[in-house]
Amino acid sequence: MKTPLTLEVARGVHHIPLLGSASINAYLIGDILIDAGIRASAPRLEAALRSHKIRAHTLTHVHADHQGSSHFICATRAIPMWVHTNEVEIMEMGAVAMHHNSPNNVITRLQRQFWAGPAHQVSRALRAGDDLNGFEVLETPGHARGHISFWRESDRVLIIGDVLTNMNVVTTQPGLNEPLRIFTLDAARNRENIHRLAQLEPRLTLFGHGKPLRDPEALLRFAAAL
Repeated sequence: MKTPLTLEVARGVHHIPLLGSASINAYLIGDILIDAGIRASAPRLEAALRSHKIRAHTLTHVHADHQGSSHFICATRAIPMWVHTNEVEIMEMGAVAMHHNSPNNVITRLQRQFWAGPAHQVSRALRAGDDLNGFEVLETPGHARGHISFWRESDRVLIIGDVLTNMNVVTTQPGLNEPLRIFTLDAARNRENIHRLAQLEPRLTLFGHGKPLRDPEALLRFAAAL
């Protein structure tokens, strides 16, 4: 079965699967695009956005599998780029592995070569508490220094980025996992955010990698087992 270009998963929230059915994801919250996959995601992302008017693009964090098509989308759509204040330098330098736990391993080098997109000027530095179309910016550093998540309390929707994945990114087996430590700056701090976000008891959790989850108890159980 062909994967749809976009899926409305909550009021005004669209899931954009960029690789397979959910291996790499982007999201629309109203007219704001969150994440942009890898460089090769550009044609699929552009097709998904064809019927949508986008006014801005933001990232959960500046890793190659999230910013790969960011420059393309911002340039072709003439829209501003927004990232957390601690990710501005990385985005504007195109230094996507600057704060990886192991920035010179072979996988990271391949990601830089084949996945990462060009640098792009940032128009707005985001901080905790900023409101993006009804979603509150939450600072969730650990996987990346300036990692952010997005929380809409009214219907308890959480866009979690890579604080957790809902698949094993190596085997593609479904299920909750911590992000790979090789790509995580501070695993202990990231784990603190897993506990904090699980306590929000989101009714819908949306991941950078893996399918949407509509089970707050699953998050609580996973966090409790860490």
